Amino acid sequence: MSQKPSSPVLRFAPSPNGRLHLGHAYSALVTWNAAALLGGTALLRIEDIDAERSKPEFTAAIVEDLHWLGLDWPEPVLQQSERMQVYAQAGNRLREQGLLYPCFCSRSDIAAAADDTDPDGAPLYPGTCRHLDRGEQIERLERGDPVQFRLDTERAMARTGMLSFTVVGPLVTDRPQIRYARPERWGDVVLQRKGTPTSYHLSVVVDDAAQGITHVTRGRDMEAATDIHVLLQMLLGLPSPIYHFHRLILDDAGKKLAKSRGSQSLADLRAQGWTPDDVRRAVGLGG
Repeated sequence: MSQKPSSPVLRFAPSPNGRLHLGHAYSALVTWNAAALLGGTALLRIEDIDAERSKPEFTAAIVEDLHWLGLDWPEPVLQQSERMQVYAQAGNRLREQGLLYPCFCSRSDIAAAADDTDPDGAPLYPGTCRHLDRGEQIERLERGDPVQFRLDTERAMARTGMLSFTVVGPLVTDRPQIRYARPERWGDVVLQRKGTPTSYHLSVVVDDAAQGITHVTRGRDMEAATDIHVLLQMLLGLPSPIYHFHRLILDDAGKKLAKSRGSQSLADLRAQGWTPDDVRRAVGLGG
């Protein structure tokens, strides 16, 4: 059960699949600054549902980097890898509502069949397996074919009607504005996989509710994903936080900093003699 907080609660939720860089530092500092402005609390959450890429040494490095920046948080820290049963229960609730269906398509199948892209630029799933009859679904599941479970977004939206969420910015203390969600532009998103009972979308809304998160600070690149989160919140009967979408820290080529592109880590900068104040100045937060 989610608890109604007595004061604002925010969270910084990195994945331990690499070292933090300046983009992470900016997002963390924005979160802690927002908590201070609101008179609330900032939590650290470790989003480690990807068992193959998440490493304990990266979790330890996240804690080290954040402490070096002068940030602290209440203990214990929520780690998503310890909550798989909770996510499975949430997925089962959607399954009982007839909103999940098994999909046996590979990435190459989807790329070949798609005629549009989602907001992230990936091939938009055309709903191929949504039309499989129950007999074929059962046969393929019993055969052990690779499977993932997708949300029937059209059916889900028919139950919820028009969806909206509250946004503040550029400061979390600014006057709130209403935005309308458009989950249909994501198609039927994957919420569960064989052997992994959750996805980023499912686990994040479950944990935001469980931790009583009142304000979500996230980069503008995650604004579109909020469409799915608001839909899941409505389907699962969970509260919807207030959202703040902050700017991104870009490299010299104008691209978002990313672990996958080898963006320089905070540990590298620290080894070069940078101080926490240098980091704050570099991301435009004074120092």
